[in-house]
Amino acid sequence: MNSFKVSGVVKTVLPILLGTAIYAFGLLYFIIPNQLMEGGVTGITILLKYAFGISPSFSNLLLNIPLFFLGWKILGGRQIVYTGIGIGSLSFFLWIFEKMIEHGWIETFETDFILASLYAGVTLGAGLGIVFRFGGTTGGSDIVARILNRKYGFSMGQVILTIDIIIIALSLFYVAKENILYTLVAVFIASKVIDFIQEGAYSAKAFTIISDHAPDIADMITKEMDRGVTLIPAIGAYSKQSKYMAYCVVSRPEIRRLHQIAKSVDPRAFIIINDVHDVHGEGFKED
Repeated sequence: MNSFKVSGVVKTVLPILLGTAIYAFGLLYFIIPNQLMEGGVTGITILLKYAFGISPSFSNLLLNIPLFFLGWKILGGRQIVYTGIGIGSLSFFLWIFEKMIEHGWIETFETDFILASLYAGVTLGAGLGIVFRFGGTTGGSDIVARILNRKYGFSMGQVILTIDIIIIALSLFYVAKENILYTLVAVFIASKVIDFIQEGAYSAKAFTIISDHAPDIADMITKEMDRGVTLIPAIGAYSKQSKYMAYCVVSRPEIRRLHQIAKSVDPRAFIIINDVHDVHGEGFKED
């Protein structure tokens, strides 16, 4: 049992380390050399670098330590431990890449602002996406948001957005307006990459079919498409009549075929189609 626990921890910690390494690389290779910005506490570390030349690896650790202990006291739990790992590993990798750049082992990317913002968005998004997917964070505004959410009920998204707006507004004293616009491009791309990694690369569609002939539709889907279907008992609110809903998940190429089957059995069938991400199980990805 202990070996399973250790294995589970390793499978969680290693991706967090990989994610923070990618994130640190993006900050030092794309963001800072091109005078771009970031949100949260990371944005403050970048401002301190621009204004006073303070090492991001040092300021990141210094700013996050009190937040970490405050989060430990108020939030507790396993996630705050993984947050501590994220904070420590991010500072470590920032220090490693700083030294590599200082010694000329890595040449920073300073060729094109558009490319820099695009690549920054991809690398930062990939790094954070991996960290978030495995239950970690890089600390900072995420801890503040969780505390305010638990204590006062504030939306985490609103808190993080407010902090980001304040930090980016302060950066106007040290960063050109054009660079802020490029930063917004990087932030937008990063958010999309984070969503892509968290939701999974594989996407499918879920069909909810409400019909008086739902069992017949389910039988035909099973026979002709070899897909599993779940029948869910339901009662019409207006008619008060009992009926079934058929629920089925299919891959994108099968969408049209399933729609045709449902309509061939019952042209009046009410069909709801939803996006489904990261599907596991028979006929899809196996764990």
